Amino acid sequence: MSSDAHSLRTIFKQTKSAYAVAFACVVAFMGIGLVDPILPAIASKLNATPSQVSLLFTSYMLMTGITMLATGWLSSRIGPKRTMLFGLLAIILFSFLGGMANSVNGIVWFRAGWGFGNAFFISTALAVIVSVASGGTASAIVLYEAAIGLGMSVGPLLGGLLGGISWRGPFFGVAVLMAIAFLAVFVLLKDIPKPAKRTSLLDPFRALRYPGLFTMAVTALLYNFGFFTLLAYSPFVLNMDEHSLGLVFFFWGVLLAITSVIVAPKLQDRFGSVPTLFGMLLLLAIDLAYMGFGVTSPTALVIAIVIHQHRPDRFRHGRSPCGKGCRFFCLQLCAIRRRCHCSLACRQAFRGIYRQHSLLRWCDCCPD
Repeated sequence: MSSDAHSLRTIFKQTKSAYAVAFACVVAFMGIGLVDPILPAIASKLNATPSQVSLLFTSYMLMTGITMLATGWLSSRIGPKRTMLFGLLAIILFSFLGGMANSVNGIVWFRAGWGFGNAFFISTALAVIVSVASGGTASAIVLYEAAIGLGMSVGPLLGGLLGGISWRGPFFGVAVLMAIAFLAVFVLLKDIPKPAKRTSLLDPFRALRYPGLFTMAVTALLYNFGFFTLLAYSPFVLNMDEHSLGLVFFFWGVLLAITSVIVAPKLQDRFGSVPTLFGMLLLLAIDLAYMGFGVTSPTALVIAIVIHQHRPDRFRHGRSPCGKGCRFFCLQLCAIRRRCHCSLACRQAFRGIYRQHSLLRWCDCCPD
């Protein structure tokens, strides 16, 4: 049996702690696409322009990105579990306040707070799942990937269903689900030891001295520009109601999950990381260009949106400066386990990496 098949089967044989964190991951990633189906409704109810409403994505992702620079610093001081709970509590608070808001500007600011909490949670969740899951690191990462895919697909569907009742519904729905996730993590997840050495706020910036990591960071930045342009703008040109928009982005999320967990690893094993990445970016550019030329055709847009599902951070391999195959999330994971054998250069480069790449394999220099 292949390691991938084994990892998929062990999703159903995990610890309660792993399932609690995975459920919280599902709800956290629901927040990305949750507002998509209700963007036109918010614009209509609050007399806002598409540009104003699109700031719901901008504020959310901007705050997430900025805050992630400090998540490793905080986690190394108060511990991974407390960092996750702090993030979940912030999501509960700001999603509820977003539902109570009566202006677009208010929602934008509360979405920024939502992104603030989201950063503290998702930057810690993968390392925590790996530390508590059974069946090895590969199984834990597949569980994390499955949670991401489920959240990205269910988010728009739930947003469409609750948004059909009221545009406030999705915000309150996330607050309730996150409250359940908070209780599950608080009760079922045991305390995880803090890292032996504290992380500096400058570690993420020092890591960018390595050309490979810097190149991937710029690639992800440019990709996400197109990715979130699609999410924020397409609801306004599709001219659909909340339920229809929810279904469109639900199928988009389903294909995202299938491609991330099953298709991407097989393509990478067959063609290698770099050729697969080149091919994916080229196809995505063609897809976005097709959407631009076919913007007047709802059918063409729906097809293009659904197939626009692959992401450049769904790759397993990423060599470290020490050359031992240490993956991007390795040092954060090893700091929890306290058994990293990497060189000093590797530790200095990746100790502060705050966003672990999803389908990366286990760290070769740190035993399972």
